[in-house]
Amino acid sequence: MKIGCGNYLTSLFLIISVYLSSCCIAIDTITPTQYIRNSETIISAGGKFKLGFFSPSNSTSRYVGIWYNTIPGQTIVWVANRENPTVNASGVLMIADDGNLVVRDGSRHVLWSTNVSNIANANTSAQLSDYGNLVLRAASSSGNGNTNNGILWESFEHPLDSFLTTMKIGVNLRTGDKRTLTSRKSDSDPSPGNFSLGVIATGIPQVAILKGSLPYWVSGPWNNRIFIGIPAMSSIYISGLNLVRDDTEGTVYVMRNVADIDESYFIMFKLDSDGLLVERQWDEGKNEWVSWAIQKTECDTYGKCGPFGSCDASSSPICTCLEGFTPKSPEEWSMRNWSSGCIRRTSLLCERNNTAGEEGKADGFLRRERMKVPDFAIWSAAIDVKACEEQCLKNCSCVAFAFDSGIGCMSWNGSLIDIQKFSAGGIDLYIRLAHSEIAKGRNVKTIIIGTVIIGTLTVAVLAYVAYCWRVKRKGCKNGRSSKMLLSDVSKSSGEVLGADVLRDRIKHRKSSELTLFKFEDLAKATDNFDSVNKLGKGGFGLVYKGKLQGGQHIAVKRLSKSSEQGLEEFKNEVMVISSLQHRNLVKLLGCCIEGGEKMLIYEFMSNRSLDAFLFDATKRALLDWRKRFHIIEGIGRGLLYLHRDSRLKIIHRDLKASNILLDEELNPKISDFGMARILGGTQEEERTRRVVGTYGYMSPEYVMQGNFSEKSDVFSFGVLLLEIVSGKRNTSFFHHQEYVSLLDHTWKLWNENKLEDFIEPTLCEPCIQPEILRCIHVGLLCVQEFPKDRPTMSTVVSMLSSEIAILPTPKHPAFTERQILLDKDPCQDNQYICSTNVTITTLNGR
Repeated sequence: MKIGCGNYLTSLFLIISVYLSSCCIAIDTITPTQYIRNSETIISAGGKFKLGFFSPSNSTSRYVGIWYNTIPGQTIVWVANRENPTVNASGVLMIADDGNLVVRDGSRHVLWSTNVSNIANANTSAQLSDYGNLVLRAASSSGNGNTNNGILWESFEHPLDSFLTTMKIGVNLRTGDKRTLTSRKSDSDPSPGNFSLGVIATGIPQVAILKGSLPYWVSGPWNNRIFIGIPAMSSIYISGLNLVRDDTEGTVYVMRNVADIDESYFIMFKLDSDGLLVERQWDEGKNEWVSWAIQKTECDTYGKCGPFGSCDASSSPICTCLEGFTPKSPEEWSMRNWSSGCIRRTSLLCERNNTAGEEGKADGFLRRERMKVPDFAIWSAAIDVKACEEQCLKNCSCVAFAFDSGIGCMSWNGSLIDIQKFSAGGIDLYIRLAHSEIAKGRNVKTIIIGTVIIGTLTVAVLAYVAYCWRVKRKGCKNGRSSKMLLSDVSKSSGEVLGADVLRDRIKHRKSSELTLFKFEDLAKATDNFDSVNKLGKGGFGLVYKGKLQGGQHIAVKRLSKSSEQGLEEFKNEVMVISSLQHRNLVKLLGCCIEGGEKMLIYEFMSNRSLDAFLFDATKRALLDWRKRFHIIEGIGRGLLYLHRDSRLKIIHRDLKASNILLDEELNPKISDFGMARILGGTQEEERTRRVVGTYGYMSPEYVMQGNFSEKSDVFSFGVLLLEIVSGKRNTSFFHHQEYVSLLDHTWKLWNENKLEDFIEPTLCEPCIQPEILRCIHVGLLCVQEFPKDRPTMSTVVSMLSSEIAILPTPKHPAFTERQILLDKDPCQDNQYICSTNVTITTLNGR
């Protein structure tokens, strides 16, 4: 039978229509006759957003959601039936008979509805806009044939956890209606989680995140340009974020203006399931989301330090009382529970006058710079700081004030809560204090300067006396350093710690801290130090495996009697590590100082050292990426404890793979503290004429100039991190024709955008590659040539955990020029005493 041209085209059209209906509806609107089934989607007119059914990761439940159309994967920005998913593929999104948009399951039960009452005309439609907004409209025809579309409902009025362009988050002060973001329970469960974000419009407007009904984070007041409690927020033009007060409508809301942003970029804010507000921007070049968390530290948690407490993330501990205040519960503060806050040390004059009729000098104000102001600010009109101060002094209830040109005068009555010290940004906060406390504050600087000068002179004199006494006893040997390890000098009297003094010092310590072992017990434990039990050998002496009478396995370091250097390191290690307790530091059980014997007793690490796994062709297969990353994080936490969280600020100076021990579960523990040095509370750097450590791990400023600091350990950590990722020793490139070091190799691959070639082949699984590449990026930041460019360990740990999402571009690393290694030998300079492998112990597998 012959088919005419018209019939042919009709048939072709029907075939195409059937095909489109089975996979994707090529329109942006749902009508009473056009609906979406399980496998179908609609796309916004400009192709930016898509709407359809989806299943979250690790879930078979089906939800109706909106996601970016052109971005790989599904970045879900809104979910309709977040609390009532369909359990199979029979769901449908459609216009119901009453004109509402509904989600129904296979039994036609309504799982979700726009729930608009009294729709006059059921001839409605739902359209997906290019901003990701799903809008339900009522269509009505006027007498002249024109169609007027009225908005009945829109998804932007019922957001999920994502804040998109033109969306408004805020409150209507007249009706009490609030529009908030609500976190998901998890990535696999979009139902409402514990956190919500909205605008607090009482007083000076600000944004707040609530955990349940309690504040979890606040942005600080809006000054018509930024929220002053977000130090990194420099302008609304950065991301288009703006706060608008509409007195006519009675609304206060935050929105992202289209005019203030580049629409060619995909930018969004997301409230995640842990309560973090994250700004995300799609990077076309890297084909990934780049994220930046608004909250960066513990101090961003609301009221972390309690009333009248101030939080400083760069200090340890992070909480201190404001000047003129003291902890309300010293016991709780000693346990780092700061929630009770602080109380005033001296009552204000007006309070004393009101209660006892006393007279005295007037109260004053102590200025604190770069502060996040407390919550519950009270606004008043004042033209400048002076006028604001006068207003506060006239009110006995006023305990603090601040002035911002974009806001005006802010003052506070009652308790001051959620105060934070910023490293940059913030404003000046003026704390009201009694006159006597102001006088103390003014004298603090003089007292500190005087104390530092006197303390420095005292330490210098004591060190000189100790040195002369030592020289008189032993004589000055060629090449020995004139500067001793800190543990050589008693902190209390400047007395040199000989073996007898050290033994007496240990006896007077608490028994729980350190045990003095008897030589005969250790001899029995090691079968008279049988060579069969030998674990390793180093500059310190030999290390043996032992078993105490109670069955406990131990590792025994036995000082070589001929090791002059080992005696100093022995004393240093005892004094340093005996005061430390951390799960990522090897535990010192005790020591033995008996006759001519000097030994250190440690917990036994069944898997010995990291290098035995990392650089062994067979054992390295046991270290998959999860284990390696766990080891990297553990070493980072251990170093952070040494630098910031322990009672002492300790620089390890010999961090390397052989000094990382592994327990039976491959948990890392930093060992060998013989080279460690203690820095004073405010001391950032020290210089030595005796450079000790292991080449390849030592930082350039330490090798060349003898300067060491926290950043020296950061450099060593960076080298170690790159070794863990690549499975290659840093020193294995010494005779390489193309690369002079592992750092040089990494840097060239970074610049050639070939970092995948750097990763050990056994780790090349696509799903873990982004995390590995991030670690390489962090490693390169750690090994930058100049100390000021390297991050602190606190920052490194945050980078590894992705708390800091956007990483800076690394600068040129150290030791990437061959002449540095070949032409310059620091050991030839008389001011240094060097070794290419000065290390107390190297553990070798038997």
